[in-house]
Formats: sequence, structure tokens, C-alpha cells
Amino acid sequence: MPGEAELRAAIEGLLRAAGRDPARDPDLGETARRVSQLWRTEFLAGYEMDPAAILGDPVRGEADPDVVVVRGLRFHAMCPHHLLPYRGVAHVAYMPSGKLAGFGRLAELVDCFTKRLTLQERATSQIAEALCAHLGARGAGCVMEAEQLCLALPAEKHDQSAVITSAFAGEMRDRPDLKARILENRP
Repeated sequence: MPGEAELRAAIEGLLRAAGRDPARDPDLGETARRVSQLWRTEFLAGYEMDPAAILGDPVRGEADPDVVVVRGLRFHAMCPHHLLPYRGVAHVAYMPSGKLAGFGRLAELVDCFTKRLTLQERATSQIAEALCAHLGARGAGCVMEAEQLCLALPAEKHDQSAVITSAFAGEMRDRPDLKARILENRP
């Protein structure tokens, strides 16, 4: 991850390129520090997270349920095309195979793939695939519903829009009944 000094310098350069001088504008005096900290903790921290470590300490279940679904996991991410944030909720599901993930681990997995410069479509797929690869789930799915500011901001023509993406891995690809459970009743 880039260091604090490099990010601050880049942000100051961006402000100057936009015709604003942080040294002369009192409103911008701490902007580079604040933005750098925000980016490091909220938009780049996922690169330092390891999905294998997040899912690496499973709970041994007494019995495997058919499917585990956790709905409404809030997330935010940064679009790599426009450097604008998007935010929404993720619904994560998996079909256990002897190991269960703590619910907090599922939320952390969502953070791992969304606290990055990433497309919503990519994060959706990565979450589902990680559950199969690192938890050994028989199948997994993720549905994300988000407000994309790159779609909502221009002239506010689409400010009520929502982008919904879904990805299914393993046995869940062939289970329309389980897909329906995840896709229906979104908040």
C-alpha cells in the first residue's frame, strides 16, 4: 500500500492541477492528510486483507445446514474507472462442507474485496469464489446491490438507480432454489 507521504503529495498535486492551492486556501490545509487517511483505511485497506486468513479458522459444525445466508452486509468501495465511491449491501450465502464461517468473518470477507479499487461485478465474484476456495464450501453465492455515484452524479439523471450483481460458484450454480433464496427479499 502506498505510504502516507506519497498519497498526501498526490492529493496536493491533484488539488493544484484543479486550480486550488492547499497552501493558500485555509479550507484545504488539512485536506491531503484527511483524504490520505480515508483512502488508506477505507478504499485501499482490502489489499492488505487475505481471504484465506479470514476464512482460515472455521467453526466445526455439528451438522451442515443446506445453506447459510447472511443478508444486508453494508459495504462501500471505489470505482476504478472514475475514482468515485459506491455503496450498498451484500447478501452472502454458502453451502457448508463440514466447516462453518462465523458471521463476522463473512462481513470481513466482504470488506476484503470491497475496500479496494474494484468493480462491483469483480467483488461479487471474488466473494463467492473465496468461500469455495478458502472455506471449502460446496457452493457459494453473493448478491450486491449498490448505488454507483458514477451513474448517479452526472446531471442526477439516474440518482435513484441501483446496480445489482450476482455470482454463484460450485454447486450453487446448479441450484435455482438456493439462488432464488438469495436473490429474493433484498432490502
